[in-house]
Amino acid sequence: MRIPVDYVALADNIGRCAGLAVLLEVSAYPKPGNVHRLADFQETRYEHFLASALSISSFMREAAARGAQVAINKIDLNKVGCGQIIRDAVSDVLKWQRGGNTSLGTILLLTPLSIAGGMTAITRGMKLETLRKNLGLVIHATTPQDAVHLYEAISLAKPGGLGKATKFDATDPASKAEILRSGVTLFDIFKISADYDDVAKEWVTNYSVTFELGYPFFRKMLEETGDVNVATVHVFLRILSENPDTLIARKAGFKKAREVTLKARKALAEGGLMTDKGKELVNELDRSLRTSDHRFNPGTTADLTASTLMVALLDGFRP
Repeated sequence: MRIPVDYVALADNIGRCAGLAVLLEVSAYPKPGNVHRLADFQETRYEHFLASALSISSFMREAAARGAQVAINKIDLNKVGCGQIIRDAVSDVLKWQRGGNTSLGTILLLTPLSIAGGMTAITRGMKLETLRKNLGLVIHATTPQDAVHLYEAISLAKPGGLGKATKFDATDPASKAEILRSGVTLFDIFKISADYDDVAKEWVTNYSVTFELGYPFFRKMLEETGDVNVATVHVFLRILSENPDTLIARKAGFKKAREVTLKARKALAEGGLMTDKGKELVNELDRSLRTSDHRFNPGTTADLTASTLMVALLDGFRP
C-alpha cells in the first residue's frame, strides 16, 4: 500500500472542505426560513455561522487525521473517538460565537464524513464509492462512550425541539450511565431516533440523502446554471421537497412540516431561482417561515445541505 508521506496536509485539506461546506451552506440565499447572508435571526446571526465554520474546520481536520491513522493501522477504528470529536467541536463552536447552537446537526454529519475522508484519501484517493463504504465502517464502529459524548454535546448545545424520549432520553442525566450499562453505541442511539430525526436517519441509512439525492442534484444544477448559490439553494429546496423537515415536525408538528415540503416542491417545479415565478414562490415561502420563535426553521434541511456540499468538495468541487 502506498501511503502519502504527509497525511497532515491531507487532513488539512479535508478540514478546509468541511469549513467551506458550512460557509457555502449558510451563505446561500434566499434559503427559506434559515439564516443566510441577507437574513439573520434576532439572536443568531450570519456572522455567528462564519465563526462556527472556522471552529468546525479545525475539528474536522483532527477527525480526518485520525481516519488516516486508522487506514495505516496506527489506531483502531473503534478508538477513533467520533463522539469525543463531536462533543469537543460543539464546545468550541460555543466559545467562538455568541449565537448559541448554530451547528450541532452539521457537526454530527460532517464528523463521520471527515473520518471516512481521511481513511479514503490516504489509501486510494478520494473515490466516492470508497468514501461511502468507509463511512459505513466509521458509523458502525462507534461505541457506548461515543454515545455518552453525544449526550454531552447535546447538553452543551441545548438544541430546540428536542422533546422527551421514552428510553435513553438525552435530557435525563441518568441516561449516560444507562447507556454504558447497556452497551448501547452511538449508532444504536441514532437507530432509536431515526424515525423522528433526519440527521439520525442519515447515519442509519449511510447518508442516503447526501449521496443519492443531494449530491447528484447539486452536480446537475451546477452543470445547468454554473452558479454555486443557485445550485445550493436548489439542493436545499430539493431535499426539503422530498423530506419534511424533522426540526419543524418536532417544533410545530408533522402536518406543518408536510405543508412546507409541498410549498418547496411547488417552488422548485416552477423553476426556483431560475424563473420569476419560482423566485416569487421561494421568497413567499421564506416569508411564511420567518417567525420570532423559529418554529418553522428547516434546520435539518440545512444540515443535509452542508453534508451534500462536503461530499462535493471532497469530490473535487471548488467554487
